[in-house]
Amino acid sequence: MTIAPPESARAVPARPLSRRLGSGWLPAGVVAAGAVAVFLWCGVSARDLAAFAAYVGIGVALPGTLLWRALTGGGRSTAEDVAAGLALGYAVEVLAYIPARAAGLPLLVLVPPVVVLGTFLCVPGLRGHWRGRAEERMPGWCAWALAGVVGYLITWSTLSLYRVPIASAYVDMPYHLALVGEVKHHLPPTLPSVLGERLSYHWFVYADMAATSWVTGIEPVTLVYRLSTLPMSAAMVVLVAVLGRRLGGRWGAGAAAVGMTYFLFSPVLQDGVVFTARSMFTAWASPTQTFGALLFAPVVLILLAGRSRGVWVALGVLLLALTGAKATFLPLLLAGLLIVVAVRWVVERRAPGRWLAAAGVTLVCVLIAQFVVFGRGAQGMAVAPFATMRALWGAVAGIETPALASVSLVPLAVLTLVHLFCLACVWGGVAGLGRLVLEPPMALLLGMGAAGIGAAVMLGHPAESQLYFLEGVRPYLSIAAVCGVLARGATMNTPWRARAVGWTVLGAGAAVAAAQVEVAGSALERVVVPYLVLAVAAVVLWRCGGVLAAVALLAGYAVPASVRDVVAHVTPAPGERERLIPDGALEAGRWLRDHSSPADVVATDLHCRPVPRRSCDSRHYWVSGFTERRVLVEGWAYAESTQSRTPLFETSYLRVPFVDPARLAANDAVFAAPTAENVRHLAREYGVKWLFTRANPDLRKFARLRFRNGSFSVYEITGK
Repeated sequence: MTIAPPESARAVPARPLSRRLGSGWLPAGVVAAGAVAVFLWCGVSARDLAAFAAYVGIGVALPGTLLWRALTGGGRSTAEDVAAGLALGYAVEVLAYIPARAAGLPLLVLVPPVVVLGTFLCVPGLRGHWRGRAEERMPGWCAWALAGVVGYLITWSTLSLYRVPIASAYVDMPYHLALVGEVKHHLPPTLPSVLGERLSYHWFVYADMAATSWVTGIEPVTLVYRLSTLPMSAAMVVLVAVLGRRLGGRWGAGAAAVGMTYFLFSPVLQDGVVFTARSMFTAWASPTQTFGALLFAPVVLILLAGRSRGVWVALGVLLLALTGAKATFLPLLLAGLLIVVAVRWVVERRAPGRWLAAAGVTLVCVLIAQFVVFGRGAQGMAVAPFATMRALWGAVAGIETPALASVSLVPLAVLTLVHLFCLACVWGGVAGLGRLVLEPPMALLLGMGAAGIGAAVMLGHPAESQLYFLEGVRPYLSIAAVCGVLARGATMNTPWRARAVGWTVLGAGAAVAAAQVEVAGSALERVVVPYLVLAVAAVVLWRCGGVLAAVALLAGYAVPASVRDVVAHVTPAPGERERLIPDGALEAGRWLRDHSSPADVVATDLHCRPVPRRSCDSRHYWVSGFTERRVLVEGWAYAESTQSRTPLFETSYLRVPFVDPARLAANDAVFAAPTAENVRHLAREYGVKWLFTRANPDLRKFARLRFRNGSFSVYEITGK
């Protein structure tokens, strides 16, 4: 289904290489060259770059592309085949690595790509897939536009991560690093910072990084802090454009969908009061979300365009990989599929078999995720209506925990309505779809979108992770919104684009003016009244000027805040970043890794981040991250045993004490007041072999000093 007459598919005749380089290949080459230059500038060695590019290109993307073409018949363009093929290649890689690592032979992860490449070379009927059957090529202007978006993401990542010293990077990066080390050496994995704690988390992206490290020899820290997420992010940009082109009938729709997905945010009329529509700028901060989003996009593409029998194999592989990559996408998909089934039942008075089958496969994967991957754990996620707005209301009204848990529902409900209005400013274009909402493609996208918004409203989490549901549907609501605008525009007899631009400019001006108005009254009134005025103006325009005028005005409301955020993302932050990891930590961790076995257990008295807090901020993971070893007790903030014991809005999960006080006391006693008995107790009871701490001369009486630098010491327990 397309909402506008598609652009004529231009046949792809054989062309000289020079002309090919002058179309879509040149922008891709420019971006790749820029990425190489950036990584070299940021300290990645040429050897590591070459090894990473070779593995991802030949070991993941190429076999994935061949499989995608064989199973689905291939896409309309080479860009579609390669981006979707990369996602499928990642899925195959992860599903191959898990049994290979469990068997103690991680390099067996290379078997699937070798078999695929060999088969497609040797079997005559499969050789045609090397060339593909692309019916059209992406226009040069569109390729440059997408290259610009990827270039923007590289610039943002360079300023926010690549050029940032490891010791000053985002707080969660050591956690990701620790999980890579865990999955590199152990399956099934556990939480490396708390010995024996079940890992109830989306961990398949760490399996990809672990496999890459085994094959290429690249240090996990280089993959986590530099290389791994960029190909995923770039492919996601292409897939959003491809889906937009599929449904919108033109590449302009794809480019617009990308622009809306990455650069249009909620209007902000008061500093610090953000009714979030989420953003896609979590690429490296949440690699699980980035990986899951990439695997999910081809699933949607298959459901919207796939017809051959082979697509069910590709669909099954991708969905199975999603169970541990980012399972939050599965209930969103299931909701969308059930909406499609319900709508088609009403419209056609019969059960749509294809959509029912897809829903059944998805349900099975949901159950696998919940009962196998997560072991029934919820990681603190709970049904908590208005939890997102409760947190915002606390900031607006100055209410802290535990009083925030008992505030009236009235301000929360009002703020939720404002939140929905802000989401309408971003995705109001869906109002132009009309009867297209009854067609399966739009019913699927809108069903998933409604589920994502509903989850953000109805669920709560100690770290506000319910908002990842909203982030997950952002591309698909953006595609639907663009299609709605085009569908409504196609029904108009007069030129509408210039008028829409005018209304957008007017909306932007109105938002700037509304942000300057000082409203007297309660805290709730000061927040709500400016949005209420803008909403009334949009409703009046809807009644008088039509849907497109109102949609353009709403989008205009979001423009000032969006421009501000887009500029801020690529503006260098003034001053130096706070150092979160001490000097000598990486050196000490690497020494211990190189002189110990993956089966060895480490004890440490380092549990709290070096930040001024009244309580311990236990997001401390660099010991397990740098050593790639399991630690008796390091940081416990993200443990299932912590998140599940955190009462929402009564306390912060950062204030929740460790679940096993006796273990923590026994651990810390060894460092605070070491004796032969308490050192022997750790060794016998928990299997501890190594002690990682700061300078502690008293430990030398009971353990052997093996390493020391200016900040840290490593001791080995030699007798039990």
